[in-house]
Amino acid sequence: MAIGFVLISAAPTREHEAYKELSKVSEIVELHSLFGEYDHIAKIEAEDYEKLAEIVINKIRSIEGIIDTKTLTGTKFS
Repeated sequence: MAIGFVLISAAPTREHEAYKELSKVSEIVELHSLFGEYDHIAKIEAEDYEKLAEIVINKIRSIEGIIDTKTLTGTKFS
């Protein structure tokens, strides 16, 4: 399983609308609003890193009002 943390910037005054649309993305397992450089952070889970990229590009970056993302991928130490 691939885990990603996506830092999301929304256009000014579009933060609330972006949050509502992000909350509809089934692969987002956690979603939090932030203060500062980014407006939201989303934790996403996917079967692999290729699918993770598809989710960011096709389901998150395509939301109207989202102007930028930064994706951090997670790993598990064993």
